[in-house]
Amino acid sequence: MNGERICRTMIDLALEAGAGILKHFRSRQTMTWTKEDESPVTEADIEADQVIRQGLSREFPGAAIVSEEQSESHALRLTEDGFFIVDPLDGTRSFISGKPDFTVNIGYVVKSKPVFGVVHVPASGRMFFTRPDGSSAEFDLNGASGSVPNINGKTLSVSLPDNEALVVIASRSHANAATKAYISRYRIARRQAAGSSLKFCLVAAGEADFYPRLGRTMEWDTAAGHAVLSGAGGDVVRLDDGSSLRYGKPGYVNPDFVAFSPGVVLR
Repeated sequence: MNGERICRTMIDLALEAGAGILKHFRSRQTMTWTKEDESPVTEADIEADQVIRQGLSREFPGAAIVSEEQSESHALRLTEDGFFIVDPLDGTRSFISGKPDFTVNIGYVVKSKPVFGVVHVPASGRMFFTRPDGSSAEFDLNGASGSVPNINGKTLSVSLPDNEALVVIASRSHANAATKAYISRYRIARRQAAGSSLKFCLVAAGEADFYPRLGRTMEWDTAAGHAVLSGAGGDVVRLDDGSSLRYGKPGYVNPDFVAFSPGVVLR
């Protein structure tokens, strides 16, 4: 599959899905349901999912597409040739509560590794993405929607952290005791909180040094952000054995992990 075509398509679809989500967000009238796992889902999630899946299927007929909102896709037989993995609206709780840090996530995984990714923040206009050469960049669209002229953008690079004064970013809605205990191992100068996969991207942009997550996440929550962080020089590793987080696992459930700039001395 052509890397430039994949990246261009994912950017365009993220923008289109994001524009629809933003209309719901501004109207504050979207319908909401509760899924079997007791997590919320909204009209905006479903509509964005349709936009992305239909667009990917049109551009890449026969490609495997795993989406959070399509349970039948969770049973797809995957190959090492590659598959798309989608969270059409990551941070649904933030979206419902009126917080602007929800994202559109589209990733492409080859041989268990996320090689391309797009994370779009519709409410702010920030879009983080991988280029065809594997590097990562950002557009600042200032809340605008529509096409972008190229896939260059501003190059992203992780921080050069001071291990005596680290900046940590953690989940706003999942700040559990285990996460707090892990963070307490480090010398922290500043703490930030955010929802969705935006946390990976803020590490990729050098705005935070590391992001630990101790608790349940799914691969569609992390694949696109992981790709962006990798392209900026960062990494995402399991906390149990220090190996890189892999994708296409049975059930798509992630172990505890930390996303970080390599300058951070992990403890």
